[in-house]
Amino acid sequence: MAETSYFYGTGRRKTSSARVRLIPDGSGKVFINRLPYSEYFDRESVKMIIMQPFDITDSNDKYDVYVNVSGGGKSGQAGAIRHGIARALLQSDPELKITLKKAGFLTRDARMKERKKYGRKGARARYQFSKR
Repeated sequence: MAETSYFYGTGRRKTSSARVRLIPDGSGKVFINRLPYSEYFDRESVKMIIMQPFDITDSNDKYDVYVNVSGGGKSGQAGAIRHGIARALLQSDPELKITLKKAGFLTRDARMKERKKYGRKGARARYQFSKR
């Protein structure tokens, strides 16, 4: 059977979904939707979130990363990319499971926006009640 030339991981956060490909023996380039990640994201904190799985596993310049991400906002997309990178790293080296699990990168963040209910202003807010 043919060996794949990349490792794949899917990450999700809020309404964002990221499909991540890690190509081994790379130079540490990260492309998100065909743009370098420094162009796609402008905030430093978001860039740091994306690189966390590499920092914790000491594999910063070992892979080239290609990501297709859609849905949600920039922060949710960064969380989805981090989740996808962690899953792809796990596929490349199962020994990293303990490190990634301990850091919480393999767990899908289940927090979502609560839906609006009928008869109410929002998810929990109600219309003002008047007794008289």
